[in-house]
Amino acid sequence: MSKTNKGRFFDDYAVGDVITHAVPRTLSGGERAMYHALYPARSALYSSDEFARRCGLPAAPLDDLIAFHTVFGKTVPDVSLNAVANLGYADGRWLAPVYPGDTLTAESEVIGVKQNSNGKSGVVWVRTTGRNQHGTDVLSYVRWVMVRKQGTETAPEPIIPELPNAVKASDLVVPDGLTFADYDFKLAGEPHRLADYQVGEIIDHVDGITVEEAEHMLATRLWQNTAKVHFDATNRPDGKRLIYGGHVISLARALSFNGLANAQMIVALNSGTHANPCFAGDTVRAWSEVLDTAQTSVEGVGAMRLRLVATTGENQFALYGDDGKFLREILLELDYWVLFPV
Repeated sequence: MSKTNKGRFFDDYAVGDVITHAVPRTLSGGERAMYHALYPARSALYSSDEFARRCGLPAAPLDDLIAFHTVFGKTVPDVSLNAVANLGYADGRWLAPVYPGDTLTAESEVIGVKQNSNGKSGVVWVRTTGRNQHGTDVLSYVRWVMVRKQGTETAPEPIIPELPNAVKASDLVVPDGLTFADYDFKLAGEPHRLADYQVGEIIDHVDGITVEEAEHMLATRLWQNTAKVHFDATNRPDGKRLIYGGHVISLARALSFNGLANAQMIVALNSGTHANPCFAGDTVRAWSEVLDTAQTSVEGVGAMRLRLVATTGENQFALYGDDGKFLREILLELDYWVLFPV
């Protein structure tokens, strides 16, 4: 009897299943240092304990995407080890900051299944929750993946979950104690307040980053992401290792500092699509569009809804071709909320 785990296939999922993911992860300043080595992240709130204390927090939390990657990595062996593609995200919320010393665990509930017409694969929807050592939920999001089918059983009754188009501004969670009353714009890097941006404004983040195979492999291992397409060159007919989509998210988010230096905390993920694959040697560029602004429940702390786009082409601020499909150079479209000083 084999003791090894080949991962789940589409046949192995049923709506209502709750999966407790293995291997809790205690995070430290090492993850922060590695994250800032892999991505040019420069947000002051995550870089400086003193800056964070001036903003009412006990110390600098770990970057929001460190929490996301860590929780996501826990889910891979149970959700996407045999995935053909990670299709999208929705209804994501960051519920509490994560600090060095916190231990994260993850749990997922299957909320939808639909077999594809080819009978060889299907789409699985899961809601994943990450918790710290105190049992506090720190992150919750829905994602859906296309997974290979192993058997020939009849297709399950399709159940497609209803998901909101976006997290409501009124549902955004502002961390306890956070205040921008003593916010230092010079130390943050830019003078722009929430009111300086207009809905519909597009920001070219100017810079580009060429993806290196070594960096991607290091990131994949750092987040304990075991998806075969990311580290096994024999898993694809072309012999290429697919760059982890979260790696592209973090690269684009880091690039957005130039023009959005005061977008200090990600608090919601409304939707996300990995539009085209990314491979080593591609140069990632980014631009953002302001979709909405709002006042949170905390005076002086505003929220901005952004569309973040990662592309391998020159920034022409277009997403779709004449056929209505994503342009080939578009890697990522991410719709998210951030906290911003008013």
